[in-house]
Amino acid sequence: MAMKNYSAASEFILLGLSTDPIIQPVLFVFFLLIYLLTLTGNFLMLLVITADSHLHTPMYFFLKQLSFLDLCHSSVTVPKMLENLLSKKKTIFVESCLAQAFFVFATGGTEACLLAAMAYDRYIAISSPLLYSQMMSNQLCVGLVWVSWILAFVDALINILLAVHLDFCEDPTIPHFSCELSSLFPLSCSDTSVNFTILLCSSVVHFFGTLALIVSSYARIVSTILRVSSITGRSKAFSTCSSHLTTVILFYGSGFISYLLPSSGSALEMFFSLQYSVITPMLNPLIYSLKNKEVKMAVGRRVRKYFHFLM
Repeated sequence: MAMKNYSAASEFILLGLSTDPIIQPVLFVFFLLIYLLTLTGNFLMLLVITADSHLHTPMYFFLKQLSFLDLCHSSVTVPKMLENLLSKKKTIFVESCLAQAFFVFATGGTEACLLAAMAYDRYIAISSPLLYSQMMSNQLCVGLVWVSWILAFVDALINILLAVHLDFCEDPTIPHFSCELSSLFPLSCSDTSVNFTILLCSSVVHFFGTLALIVSSYARIVSTILRVSSITGRSKAFSTCSSHLTTVILFYGSGFISYLLPSSGSALEMFFSLQYSVITPMLNPLIYSLKNKEVKMAVGRRVRKYFHFLM
């Protein structure tokens, strides 16, 4: 059988979350609210951290980068998902699909690296508090962020450049609400063994590499805290890590399970994919604001200043 050329397959069909015309508007309103909360929460975090001089520290520098990443990560997938919930024609151009897959991979990879950098920051803050500002210099922080972006984008670019040369000649239906490389491979009639091997290797190295760095940092944090004799000191040290640890569990837990499950469009796979790409970006600002006294105080100062200006 002759293979169809990749360029001839101009569109994919995204099945989305539901094909029920009654449920779709409900889902649209629900996820629109989540997306608006994501935008509002992360924009507020960016604004507060930028505007408040008390938060111009390495920890909040990384948190500002995390908020920006969450804005990017959710904006890559959610707008198209919302459009498809109201549209009868649930198609996406092949080029757009590959672009979406690239940015999903790149922003997710950058966030994994950034969380590892944040874990190292917490380790330095707890183990060497007197040398913290010196060791976590602005130059080092900026460098860690740049390395995170570059590693993730190079990783994503390698995988996408390989995917561009695939021929798609099967049923162009993706049982998902977004384009991911693992969902595209079954649609190709080309040999995807090289693509799959590269994707698997890069994902494992990126995922387990950053996770190993996080675990190593927390092992040292626990070791340092256990040497603190004061119960109050231990509690304070643990509290500085609780927000980051919650974010790590949400990100790696849902991300690992969503990529571990086969691309079948099952309800379980869809749930963890939504948790990873839609829910977690909304929760991160809440986690860091509700559990962080400094952020709550900074928000209070911004609010008081705003009302004072109006009066």
